[in-house]
Amino acid sequence: MAEKNNNGLSYADRKSILFSMNHPESTSPQSDSQLSTEVEPYVGSDVDIENGVTRKHLNRDSMKIDTDSKLSRELSRILTGTIETKERDANLMLPSLGMDKKFPPDLPPIEDYTVSFDGPDDLMHPHNWPFAKKLIQSVLIGANTLAITFGSAIFAQAITPLSEIYHVHYVVTTLSVTLYVLGFATGPVVWAPLSEIYGRRPVVVVSSLLFCIFNFAVAVSDRLESILICRFFAGCLGAAPLVVAPAAFADMFDNESRGTAVVIFCMCVFVAPLLAPFIGGFIVANHSLGWRWTEFLTGILAAASFASILLFNVETHHPILLVEKARHIRQTTSNWGIHAPHDEFQLSIEDIVENNLTRPIRMLFTEPILLFVTIYNAFIYGMLYLFLSAYPIVFGKGYGMPLGVAELPYFGLIIGELLGGVFCIYSEGDYINKMKAADGRVIPENRLPPMLVGGVVFPIGLLWFCWTGNYHEHVHWIVPTVSGLFTGFGLITIFNTSMNYIIDAYLLFSASAMAANTFLRSLFGAVFPLFATFMFTNMGTNWAGLLLGLFAVLLILCPIAFIKWGENLRQKSKYTFDLAQ
Repeated sequence: MAEKNNNGLSYADRKSILFSMNHPESTSPQSDSQLSTEVEPYVGSDVDIENGVTRKHLNRDSMKIDTDSKLSRELSRILTGTIETKERDANLMLPSLGMDKKFPPDLPPIEDYTVSFDGPDDLMHPHNWPFAKKLIQSVLIGANTLAITFGSAIFAQAITPLSEIYHVHYVVTTLSVTLYVLGFATGPVVWAPLSEIYGRRPVVVVSSLLFCIFNFAVAVSDRLESILICRFFAGCLGAAPLVVAPAAFADMFDNESRGTAVVIFCMCVFVAPLLAPFIGGFIVANHSLGWRWTEFLTGILAAASFASILLFNVETHHPILLVEKARHIRQTTSNWGIHAPHDEFQLSIEDIVENNLTRPIRMLFTEPILLFVTIYNAFIYGMLYLFLSAYPIVFGKGYGMPLGVAELPYFGLIIGELLGGVFCIYSEGDYINKMKAADGRVIPENRLPPMLVGGVVFPIGLLWFCWTGNYHEHVHWIVPTVSGLFTGFGLITIFNTSMNYIIDAYLLFSASAMAANTFLRSLFGAVFPLFATFMFTNMGTNWAGLLLGLFAVLLILCPIAFIKWGENLRQKSKYTFDLAQ
């Protein structure tokens, strides 16, 4: 009997999958979310529907499935997010059809009734969508991500007013930011598998609506407890785009263009939290507006995002597109046996909890690549939110800048991130050249060189900021501000590279892998602001920066190690396919 790996597929089957992925001209299109069996266009008579959508009648011999049926069923389970599903029990006692009707004979081979994409050039496949359509969908998802991450940081300007209004320590009101970002850690664990089962669109629509509701709830709340609770649920329930957006980009873009698309997502995640304090500072400083308008503004952005997604967003998840295709053919032909691979699996609550809700956490602690890249990613993400506390200490207290003006130095970080984004896009050319040199095979470790560059630049900027900012009596404020060019550059290059590396390494499980990544990095983002003020106040800006800089230097070992040993680790993984073989 053939030996099987932990995914339930024999190694022979696995090699067959890899051949299909590396030789798209010999099979149907392969993607990050869906591998489908090849279906030759059916031929016959009867009534044609224009553009080849379907026909009035469809006999069972009109489709030819080129791949093994067992492999197809196993693949459908893997690709829809359920590695293990329960087979239908043929011996179950079934109710009668009624009126003494006898059960009809079994259908012919199920493969004859299974739909797939119609070859590598099928316009229904998201990889073949027009660029304008992909761009619109990317902007919609990016804008939604922007609104959510914007809301995480703008409320930081309300911490001091809330402390004064409710007569509590500022650490208590800091929880309004901590709980919001903590919601980023918990929400995606649920949203990711739901997006794999039900599709990207319904998940993002529901999430954006709930995000809008809870932001307005914060804006009108009179009790501090209500504010904190609603902030948590705004972050938790609105966090779907943080994990669905990279998966949607994987749905739409192939390996040559996906890296550039992910840069858009990363810029939304990192630029918005730095832009928000600048806007929030002037809102809070304006007594006719006050702290509540930080949430009203976020709620308005959320409402606009929800409306645009509801009206213009379309489904990108490949299995769900095939489900819709099968439904259309069934309704047109009245052949109710036609279905998509995604229709075949059955799920109970127990299955969902075991195989979906727990999978991201299970992957995080059993996959060395995911764990250590996520630790590096999480440290960088935590530093993003630590700067929200460190910059006011340096520029507000140290240089005596008023609220609003003290947030202007964030633009040094923003410009650095924009430069980092340009560098990431430029680096995609080198990655594509390496992929072409390898006959189109995806080698995830080729993504890592930009992370090394960012890993060197980031601690330089961090130490520059902390040591020059500590001596504000003797050093002009522009000096620590310029350091943001380096720290911002490092933030975005490390974060973007790690995201692309995770997607490439965990191609079929990118949504769950990103949920695990989002979980840990959001914990860091939630905790760092809690100790940042104490750390910088008690240790001094210079020594606090030195300690953090040492951690940043130590973490450079992560990309170095994976460049050398990443391929071997992927070969032993339960959740990755070795695409380089």
